[in-house]
Amino acid sequence: MGECAYSRPVPGRPVRLPRPADGTTAAAVAAGLDALRAEVELPVTYPADALAEAGAAARGAGGVPDVAHAPGPRADRTDVPLVTIDPAGSTDLDQAVHVARRGTGWRVHYAIADVAAFVRPGGPLDAESHRRGLTCYSPDGRVPLHPTVLCEGAASLLPDQVRPAVLWRIDLDATGEPVDVHVERALVRSRAQLSYVQVQERLDAGAADDALRALADVGRLRQERERERGGASLDVPEQEVVRADDGTFDLRFRATLPVEGWNAQISLLTGVVAARLMLDAGAGVVRTLPPADARDVARLRRTAAALGIDWPAALPYADLLARLDSHQGPHAAFLREATTLFRGAGYRSFGTGGTGGTGGTGGTGGTDVPTGDAAEHAAIRAPYAHITAPLRRLVDRYGTEVCLAAVAGRDVPDWVHDALPGLPATMARTGRRVSAFDRGALDLVEAVVLAPHVGGAFTGVVVDVGEPRDGRARGALQLRDPAVVAPVTSASGVLPLGGTLDVRLDEVSVLHRRVTFVAR
Repeated sequence: MGECAYSRPVPGRPVRLPRPADGTTAAAVAAGLDALRAEVELPVTYPADALAEAGAAARGAGGVPDVAHAPGPRADRTDVPLVTIDPAGSTDLDQAVHVARRGTGWRVHYAIADVAAFVRPGGPLDAESHRRGLTCYSPDGRVPLHPTVLCEGAASLLPDQVRPAVLWRIDLDATGEPVDVHVERALVRSRAQLSYVQVQERLDAGAADDALRALADVGRLRQERERERGGASLDVPEQEVVRADDGTFDLRFRATLPVEGWNAQISLLTGVVAARLMLDAGAGVVRTLPPADARDVARLRRTAAALGIDWPAALPYADLLARLDSHQGPHAAFLREATTLFRGAGYRSFGTGGTGGTGGTGGTGGTDVPTGDAAEHAAIRAPYAHITAPLRRLVDRYGTEVCLAAVAGRDVPDWVHDALPGLPATMARTGRRVSAFDRGALDLVEAVVLAPHVGGAFTGVVVDVGEPRDGRARGALQLRDPAVVAPVTSASGVLPLGGTLDVRLDEVSVLHRRVTFVAR
């Protein structure tokens, strides 16, 4: 295998790390990742009974599973010309999409992998999925939520294969607002597996078909509606690892393509209508984020002033973000600081007859249906649910079943109802573990890239300033080449937030995932 995928929070964008050509470096990388997995207690192997259940489910499905825990009729929707759009090389394909004009508005079909058709509630595979919670991506592979025979095989929406799915049909008006929603179990067949780059190239060249052009149009409309609601999307540059001809590594910042944002809007749209279905039904689990504390917003305004960023008092926060360019040093520093407003995300279950928590900042859920801020995701400025990535995220399977029951006028299945109270805590626990691995793996990648350059001179932008210690200023430095964000110290006691700084690479430890720069 020439390349491995690594991503941060689910669903996440992969960062590509080619296998090291140098044997010593390869051993250090392997040792560092093994140590990190043990450190965060990441489950690597599947119990034999869980693997056996997954294999039997895949072999017995034949593309048309029909079992008691996935009730209701399954419509034949193989005529809908769906496609998948993902990072190149993806095999765990949760979603397939088709967008078309409908009168003055639009019709969105969004197929989601029907994981519940393969996992028996209360069985060994179900128990293992609760232990894992999330797929964890790594520079040397991944630790999937479900065995690969399912997540890359029988349950994945691979092209030209009939697959069981949960199919959403969302009709939009001319402004992109939903006017009708339906969801059902169905059989679907993806026509093509496309990458973001392929779709963007077709759109840019005027060679895209009607469905892809419609996806772009709806994506733009939904972005406009998001801004009108006061929702915010942060354009924080992503890191990409590449290998040079001499076998060494380089890290670069990668700007996301417009189609990635448009495609994400379809997922967000589905999550918004799903949350509304669950809230109206009086049972379910939503993704929440509390509003930013006024003190944090005031601190961010002071940061903008210090960085020379014009933020008029009357300008909404979301509108400011849309004006920023993460390739500019002061803007990059501001965007990094702005992520502090998005802390405290969690899940809230309700209508369970038990106790549900937020899984983030604390609180209780349980029987009461949340309202107001308690029901909203502050970054989206609307109620929102995770239901579009069930191959990689446990909670999605349960929210999907609530929505199916609500639309069909059925009671929520007992196995779903019984699991809802514990889901916020399960997702919080497994999310912390994956986040810890993500941070450690990124630190490791940065150490691998920088290891040959200890003692070298670099120039970067100071994107964060912390409390001084031992008479030294401490903060974070963002390099442009290689694309690294790492700790920096200065004996002068001063670090210029948003300013450029000449530094020396003082220390690198691949095994300990540590990189340190000092001001020159």
